[in-house]
Amino acid sequence: MSSEDRTSETPEAPGTPRSPETARTHERQSTASGPRVPRPLQRERDGEDRAEAAADAPKRVRVQAPPPAAPPADGPADASASAPELTGRQRLAAGLWPPRVTRAQLVVALLLFGLGLGLAIQVRSASDDGALRGARQEDLVRILDELDDRSERLEDEKTQLEAQRRELENSSDQAEEARRQTQERERQLGVLAGTVAAEGPGITFVVEDPLTAVEPDKLLDTIQELRAAGAEAIQVNDVRVVAGSYFSGDAGAVTVDGRRITAPYRFQVIGKPQDLEPALNIPGGIVQTLEKEQATATVTRSEKIVVDALRPAERPDYARSSPR
Repeated sequence: MSSEDRTSETPEAPGTPRSPETARTHERQSTASGPRVPRPLQRERDGEDRAEAAADAPKRVRVQAPPPAAPPADGPADASASAPELTGRQRLAAGLWPPRVTRAQLVVALLLFGLGLGLAIQVRSASDDGALRGARQEDLVRILDELDDRSERLEDEKTQLEAQRRELENSSDQAEEARRQTQERERQLGVLAGTVAAEGPGITFVVEDPLTAVEPDKLLDTIQELRAAGAEAIQVNDVRVVAGSYFSGDAGAVTVDGRRITAPYRFQVIGKPQDLEPALNIPGGIVQTLEKEQATATVTRSEKIVVDALRPAERPDYARSSPR
């Protein structure tokens, strides 16, 4: 306890005169400390204040913010550790872009592109034959036989032309031989042009149309199929069909080269029956197409078909024969 406290606590006897310094000291103490409190009461209040301070200490500790973390010692390593982890897609994108292409990789890419292009072309060319995938085995065999027969016909024609050339070269009277071959060629061209009658093996194709639903284009498709199968002479009802023939009109009112024909439509065709009949009966062919129109189609083979409808020989206005 300081000397001032002891001085202030020492009671003064009543009637003792005070010095001016002592009076000023008592005045300052009374002014600064306020009303005086007895010492036992003061100790009790100090004990309560310390208890309240001790009770409030945990609260202040809990509310106090944590101290800032110390700066990292290794800057680059800690920065990479604190960076967010990338996903698999982000790592793949980061590895692909920006591209890092070397010369060897470029060469390999060009080779792979050329290989892929070649495979695509091969697959596309192979898919062009997809129309025959749905055909039955016997139909495929029949189509193959038809192709073989066409090849045989072409080979026979080539053999005949070569034989004619040898006859012309070896004949003693080349002029007479040339005349004979010219006449034979004229008869053949007359058959094709429809100016002379013809007979030979072939088929008869009859189309019944009770509902008058067969359009002219269906009859034209029939002619095209027969020609592709090797037909040499064709007659529909009483009209000779040649290279320049055309079909027009409507269902039930069909005209061929301007001449009207009515059902039943009767096709007389000279050619090889073994080729003509399968060409009409192939899957999706003329017979099935006509049956979808509620028409009835019948094919009959014959060893002798007569095509006697003729067309007048027309002289061309501008075309002339050439020596070559």
